[in-house]
Amino acid sequence: MFKKAILTFSIALAACALAKAQTNLQVFYDFGKDRGHVTTTVEGFYADNWGNTFFFVDHDFNNRLDDKIISPNGTYLEIARCLNFWQNSKLGGLSLQVEYNGGIYNQFSINNAFLAGLDYFFHSKDFRNTLNLKVLYKWIDYRGLPDGFKSQVPMQFTAVWGLRDLFGAKGLTFSGFADFWWQDHILYTDEKGNALENAEVSHVVFISEPQLWYNVGQWFGVPNLNLGGEVELSWDFGSARGFWVRPCLGAKWVF
Repeated sequence: MFKKAILTFSIALAACALAKAQTNLQVFYDFGKDRGHVTTTVEGFYADNWGNTFFFVDHDFNNRLDDKIISPNGTYLEIARCLNFWQNSKLGGLSLQVEYNGGIYNQFSINNAFLAGLDYFFHSKDFRNTLNLKVLYKWIDYRGLPDGFKSQVPMQFTAVWGLRDLFGAKGLTFSGFADFWWQDHILYTDEKGNALENAEVSHVVFISEPQLWYNVGQWFGVPNLNLGGEVELSWDFGSARGFWVRPCLGAKWVF
């Protein structure tokens, strides 16, 4: 399944006093027992006087011919806009958010989803430590899926965090997100990656992707370069039943 990219805009918010925009490219190798392929992610964050815009696009390079990868075989997009016309008021941490999600994987569609709700931004005095909490209404287009599929509760809860210069080490960043939402979807594999005799229906999804990056480029005049990794923690995510741990190693280039 596609790798849902890390939501780094809380870190970008912390740095927006110095820069209004950031675009980065992440390249990961996914060691998950049902993965074993490269994923690339392009992310962008752009702050302005009306709020901020965040997006990412994932490509999974897992289309194989004679056991050799020849092309991408999955893509996924998220784009979110936070609206905040009152940034200098006592409610400056509160934003209105709208968002779109969608994609395709192995010729199966990841149907359109539209979200709207509230985002609240917490931060330390120096903005090195940040936390976003979100409560979002989530509408999923279930057309093309079995009759009766729906969201038991049309909501998503999200937490996004960022800790810069972790343990006092300049350039060491711990960031991540956690999403929980309700969605009827079909599970085809068990916790070991084996095909289920009978497909099952799950009603909820949980996914979290903590990332650890170190700015190695600071030591040789290329501060754009970061090395690190992430661990995808999930429950009933995609078509896999139960709890999964999928480690990844990668590099990130900040433009």
